[in-house]
Amino acid sequence: MKKILSLVFILCSITAFGQRNWNGKFEQMDNMLPTPNQYRTGSGEPGPAYWQQKADYKIKVELDDENQRITGSEVITYYNNSPSELRYLWIQLDQNVREQNSFSSQAGTSRLPATVSQVGTVQAQRALGDTGFDGGFKLMAVKDTKGNDLQYLVNRTMMKITLPEPLASGGSFSFNIDWWYNVNDRAVIGGRSGYEYFKEDGNYLYTIAQFYPRMAVYDDFNGWQNKQFMGSGEFALTFGDFEVEITVPADHIVGSTGMLQNPKDVLTKQEARRFEQAKKSFDKPVIIVTQEEAEAKEKKKASRKSTWVYHAENVRDFAFASSRKFIWDAQAVKVGENTPLAMSYYPKEGNPLWERESTKAVVNTLINYSEMTIDYPYPVAISVHAASIGMEYPMICFNFGRPRPDGTYDDFIKTRMVYVIVHEVGHNFFPMIINSDERQWAWMDEGLDSFLEYLTMKKYYPELPYNSNSPEAIVPYMKGSKDFMRPIMTNPEQSLQLGPEAYSKPSAALVVLREQVMGPELFDQAFKEYARRWAFKHPKPADFFRTMEDASAVDLDWFWKGWFYTTDNVDVEVADVKWFKVAGEQKNLESRVNAQGGNLGENAGENDGNPFYGQPQEFKLTDSRVGSEYRSEVDNEAIRERFAGKNVYQMTFKNNGGLITPLVLEWTYKDGSKEIERIPAEIWRRNEQQVTKLFVKEKEVDSVVFDPFKQLADVDMENNVFPPKGKNSRFDTFKKDGN
Repeated sequence: MKKILSLVFILCSITAFGQRNWNGKFEQMDNMLPTPNQYRTGSGEPGPAYWQQKADYKIKVELDDENQRITGSEVITYYNNSPSELRYLWIQLDQNVREQNSFSSQAGTSRLPATVSQVGTVQAQRALGDTGFDGGFKLMAVKDTKGNDLQYLVNRTMMKITLPEPLASGGSFSFNIDWWYNVNDRAVIGGRSGYEYFKEDGNYLYTIAQFYPRMAVYDDFNGWQNKQFMGSGEFALTFGDFEVEITVPADHIVGSTGMLQNPKDVLTKQEARRFEQAKKSFDKPVIIVTQEEAEAKEKKKASRKSTWVYHAENVRDFAFASSRKFIWDAQAVKVGENTPLAMSYYPKEGNPLWERESTKAVVNTLINYSEMTIDYPYPVAISVHAASIGMEYPMICFNFGRPRPDGTYDDFIKTRMVYVIVHEVGHNFFPMIINSDERQWAWMDEGLDSFLEYLTMKKYYPELPYNSNSPEAIVPYMKGSKDFMRPIMTNPEQSLQLGPEAYSKPSAALVVLREQVMGPELFDQAFKEYARRWAFKHPKPADFFRTMEDASAVDLDWFWKGWFYTTDNVDVEVADVKWFKVAGEQKNLESRVNAQGGNLGENAGENDGNPFYGQPQEFKLTDSRVGSEYRSEVDNEAIRERFAGKNVYQMTFKNNGGLITPLVLEWTYKDGSKEIERIPAEIWRRNEQQVTKLFVKEKEVDSVVFDPFKQLADVDMENNVFPPKGKNSRFDTFKKDGN
C-alpha cells in the first residue's frame, strides 16, 4: 500500500509540474490550420485542382483638372474558373469610404479631451465625422454589353450585381459600369489617393487609385471576399488584363500601371527620343522631362486634352499619377532575362533629392527583391513623389520624402525618402505578384515587405541611420502593455497598433527566423520557394507557414505559434550559474570542494569583485561499465583524459516573457577572449519556463551574456548578464555598447 501511495504521489507531482511548465508551445499546429485539400496541400503549395478567377478591364477615364473630378466608363469581363455556378457578382466601391456618414465613420470612435478650449479645424471635422466633402462613387449606369440594365444593390463599399442567368463554371460575363466621383484633397480629407494643391504656382498633383469599381475576390478559401472597406484593411483583388485610356490636360505628364502604348501621341519628339534612350541606359537615369521644362509648363495651362493609352497584363489593380509639374527620369535594369524600366516622377519641390536618389532606390529594390523571390516580371516600376504618403499599386507607387523649402536635406530626410521608396516599390512583389488578401491579413504583405525592406536597406544603404523592422527596433513595442496589443494574426481593422502588428513585428520575427533559427541559406531557399509557388496566385497564412517548413526541414510550429498567435515577448533571465571543474587523478578533491556547490552568485571570491573568481566545485569521474547484454567495455581512462581539468558551467535560464527563443550566448574568458555559442529553441521543449544546461569550457569564464548583439528582441537587457549587476564591472560596459 505504501508503494502504491508513493507512486500516486510521484505521478501527481509530475502532472502538476508538467501543467505548470507546459502550455503546448511545441505542439503541432495541425488543429489551427485549414485541412489540406485538392486546392491547397499540406506541403503549402497549390493543389492539383487549384483555381482562381480572372477579371479583364477596358477603362476610359478622364481627369477634370478644373473641378478635381474623375469620370469613367469600364467594361469588365469576368471569368468563372471555379467549379461552382455563380448567381451574383460582388464589386468593390472603395471610394464610398469617403461618403458622408460612411460605414467607417459610423463605426469609428472619437472623443474630445476632458478639458478642451480649442481644436484644430481639420482635426475637428475628422473627429466630428463631417468633412463637408461630397465623396463616393456616383453610379450612372450598370448594364450588360447589350445595353440592358442589370439588377444591383449597393451595400456601403460593396455592390452586388444579380446576373440575368447563372454563370456556369468555365463561363464568362461582360458588363459595363459608368461613374464619376470628386477627387479628395489629401491634405484636408486624407486618403490613399487624391490630389495635392500647390498654391505657389496654382497647380495640382494627382495620385489616383481605387478610381474604378473593381471585382472582389472569389476563391476556394472564403467564397466571396466581400468584407467592407473601413480604411485600415486594404485590398483583395483578382488578376486580369487592363486596357486603359486616360484623358488629361495636354501639358500633363502621366505615370501609370502598364506600358505606354502611344508615346508619339502624348510626348514631344525630344521626350520620346529620351524615353527610348532610357531603355538602353543601365548605368544612370535619363532625364525625360527636365525641371526647367516642368517649371515652364507650371506657368501656363493647356486648353487641349490628350489621351494616354496603357496596357497591363496579369495585374491585380491599376493606378496612375498626373500633373504638369512632373519631372520624369528613367533607367533600365537587368533582372534575370528581363529589362524593366525604373522610373521616377516628381515635382520641383522634390529636388535635388529625388533626382539623385529615387530611381537609384527603385533599381536597388528590383534587384534585391528579385534575388529573394522571383525575377521582376513587369515592364516598368515607378516611384511618384507626393507629400506625406506611402502607397503601392502594380508597377507604380506614391512616396513621401521632401527636402526643405530651400532644397537642403539631411540624412534623416534622405533615409525616410529612400526606405519608403524601397518599401512601396517592394510591394510589387508582396502583394501585387504574390497576391495575398490584404483585407484579412495585413502582415502577409506589409510584414514580408518590411522584412525585405530591412534587408535591402542594410545591403545598399549601410551608411544611413536606418534601424526599422529589426528585432532591436521592436523592443519598445514588445515590452509595452499587453492591453494595447493584438497578435500578428489579427484582422487589420481590429489591430490596436497597426504599425508594429502588421509591419515591424512580422519583419522582426522573420529577421530572427532567418538569422538565428534557420540560417540565411536555408531561410532564403524556403522563402524563394514560397514566392515561386504563389507568384500570381492567392496564398493564405497556412500556405506560407507550411511552405517554409516543407522547403527547409525545420519544424517551425513553435515559432509561428509564439510570434504570430500570441503577444508574448522574449525576456530570458540568466538566473543562475554554477561552476564545476573536472578533477585530474592527483588532486585532493576534498580540500577544494565548495560547500555551496560553486554557485557563482552567492560564493564569489573578493578578487576584482568578480564572482567568477570564486572557487569551483571539483568532481572526479569514476569508472562506468557497459550493462545489459553488451560485450564491449568503456574506455574510462580516455573519457577521464578528455575531460580532465575542464571547466563545467551549469546555467539556468528563465523564460520570463513566455516567447520561445533560441539562446545566443557570449562567453568572455579571463584572458579577454570571447566566444559566441548558439543553442536551438528546442531546449525549451520539455520545460517552457525554465531550463538548465551544462557547458564545458577549456578556459575559465569571466562573464556570460544572453543576446549580446540585441538580435532576439529581448525586452530586459539587465537580467541577461551573469554575474548580475553590482557583481561584475563589465555589466556597465555592456549596457552602454551592447557588446
